[in-house]
Amino acid sequence: MTTPLDAIVIGAGPYGLAVGSTMRSAGAEVRVFGEAMSFWKQHMPKGMCLRSRWSASHIGEPRGALSLDAFEHERAADIARPVPLADFVAYGEWFQARTLPDLDPRTVRRVEPRDCGFSVILADGEAIAARRVVVAAGIAPFAARPALFDTLPRELASHSVDHADLAAFAGRRVAVIGGGQSAIESAVLLREAGAQVEVIMRAPRLRWVGRAPREGLLGPILFDRTDVGPALISHLVAKPMLVRALPRALQLDATRRSLASGASLWLRPRMDDLVMSMGRKVHAATRRGARIELRLDDGTTRTLDHVLLATGYRIEIRRYAFLPPELVAQVRSVDGHPVLDPGLQSSIPGLHFVGAPALYSFGPLLRFVAGTEFAARMVTRGVTRARTPGRNPEGATELQRVAQ
Repeated sequence: MTTPLDAIVIGAGPYGLAVGSTMRSAGAEVRVFGEAMSFWKQHMPKGMCLRSRWSASHIGEPRGALSLDAFEHERAADIARPVPLADFVAYGEWFQARTLPDLDPRTVRRVEPRDCGFSVILADGEAIAARRVVVAAGIAPFAARPALFDTLPRELASHSVDHADLAAFAGRRVAVIGGGQSAIESAVLLREAGAQVEVIMRAPRLRWVGRAPREGLLGPILFDRTDVGPALISHLVAKPMLVRALPRALQLDATRRSLASGASLWLRPRMDDLVMSMGRKVHAATRRGARIELRLDDGTTRTLDHVLLATGYRIEIRRYAFLPPELVAQVRSVDGHPVLDPGLQSSIPGLHFVGAPALYSFGPLLRFVAGTEFAARMVTRGVTRARTPGRNPEGATELQRVAQ
């Protein structure tokens, strides 16, 4: 154990990269652990595109040398709109190479509280001391799997998070459960890979995202550049500190409306003849040898080779394996979400959460890449205020500038 770092960031997706690079550029001693863009590479299928628009897909600051525009310009090759997953992964790796070249890919095994900070234990047993820990570990542990599928093996019923390539389902009969972007795009990719596909969703109709104009004179009036939430509400959720100040009922309503399941309008041309059963629920799922049988609420059945559960995510920070139960028990939480202060710090001093776990405290922007700029700025501000007086005053001054 050496002199404690200012912070350790766990996770190297868009949030971990944005927070780590912002703190470092501001003079903080910070190390980031994890494989760059691992969720996007390992838990999202090839061929997917980002639902978020270009203006909402920058990591951190949307203007300047690290923007998506700068990456496209430097690569000297146009990036399609919507942004293909492979290109966004390449952007994240490019961002990391320029801002955090010493990214450590090792896995964090455990976070232990210590006097004046934490001891972060890595998979190889090394312990590193830090005054603060920023959890940017993503949503993979939060995959929501309906209880009626609990007894079935993953070979028959898997969550969408389990797949990086859907080509393995070619020639097989697959049901996709869900009505959101992940469900519909997965169904399209499965069919394009040669699978027989049916979408089963509870909603009576498919909700389309992207009907209202985003371009022209009307676009900026209706939608913020972050493009989270419906018309006009988009401007509200783009200001997390304002959302935080609203009465809880209004916060919940804005979040519900912003996260309503739906599919991007650009998918529509690829959905011709896609079989969809709307307004239906699965009442039973039974193994039949090497296949699975679903019984729906209308009494009909489906015999399938596989069920893909595009059933979303349920935040529960105790599912982060590196956080010991006794530590999580001390974190003030609501429905699995930590309650955070303006610096995204939990009730345990020095323990911060960014990304989806911050949704309860700051609203739906923190569920999307567009929230990385806000999170990086506010966590950096928290580090600014906690730095030891007189230590690295040049860095402290720069920290204060970046935190503004």
